[in-house]
Amino acid sequence: MQTFTCQCGNTLHFANTRCVSCGLMLGFMPDEKTLSSFTKHDKGVWRSAANGRLYRQCKNYSVQDVCNWMIPVEEPGELCVSCQLTQTIPNLDQPDNRRLWFRMENAKRRLLYTLYKLELPVVSKQEDPQQGLGFEFLEDQTEDEYGNELTVKNFVTTGHNAGIITLDLKEAEPSSRVKMREEMNEQYRTLVGHFRHESGHYYWDRLVRNSHWLSEFRALFGDERLDYTYALQHYYEQGPAPEWHKVWVSAYASMHPWEDWAETWAHYLHMVDTLETASNFDFSVSSHQVIDPLQHLPQSTEAKSEARFNQLYNDWCRLTAVLNALNRSMGLDDAYPFVISNIATDKLRFVHKVISEARNTEI
Repeated sequence: MQTFTCQCGNTLHFANTRCVSCGLMLGFMPDEKTLSSFTKHDKGVWRSAANGRLYRQCKNYSVQDVCNWMIPVEEPGELCVSCQLTQTIPNLDQPDNRRLWFRMENAKRRLLYTLYKLELPVVSKQEDPQQGLGFEFLEDQTEDEYGNELTVKNFVTTGHNAGIITLDLKEAEPSSRVKMREEMNEQYRTLVGHFRHESGHYYWDRLVRNSHWLSEFRALFGDERLDYTYALQHYYEQGPAPEWHKVWVSAYASMHPWEDWAETWAHYLHMVDTLETASNFDFSVSSHQVIDPLQHLPQSTEAKSEARFNQLYNDWCRLTAVLNALNRSMGLDDAYPFVISNIATDKLRFVHKVISEARNTEI
């Protein structure tokens, strides 16, 4: 994730809504992939300092205060391209839900930023009911029992189905998420990680299913026709495959080829986003300058794609060693608690190739 610059010269961050230096309103322009300061032009209309064009605030910005994205004034609709993807929002009659909804939308916008920078297709269900993408932010349904106790009537499961990504609202509450991470013996569990993982399932359908990549996918990840319900039950009853770290990027990736792909996809998005951040701050490790993997993406030949991946992966290994050492110095858990085997690296390389080709072809 990049930082941005206000017209007054102050550094701005992706989620900011007002410059703390000059006080101007800020908004992210998805058409420009940049955060800009704005001045009032007319009622409900703002002028960008970055490009001089006119924009409106997303309704979820001006009314709900859970968004900071803008809409070009010539485009119809009240919602920005990010909020259009949200099909179900939490019940705002519940006192904490607006705060949790904000966290959900913020994590979703971070995902979209990376997808846009990678030039991957992002269309809503309204635009394309068959292949479009949508999000639902749901919570467990409860009911009173004997007037003084709440029992769960319907559990929400985070997952993906036919382009709809469902997120359990509890994942936006750090204490609940950490509790779940410990109960499931996971090394890593974050809100943006959920979005990246579930987007992997969506893009498997878009980019790999019924494509020329399928045979190479099966050679690396396994046959996705393996019964998923059985694999899921076996994983939670027996645990991950023995010595999973020699083959898979995470323990959960060993559950089924689909989950292996989604975990690998999520790790790739972790890599490119974090490396862009490090590059933005001119970060170097032992005189090796970190290169922004999302800047000026070329039309990739196979050779260029391989060289770019090697650069990305080497930068990542050096950077995560430093990040983990810094966290340990502060008494914190490792920022990246994974060791990538050669086999898992080949899977990451495959994700890189699929994305590189998707940029160069019309999907």
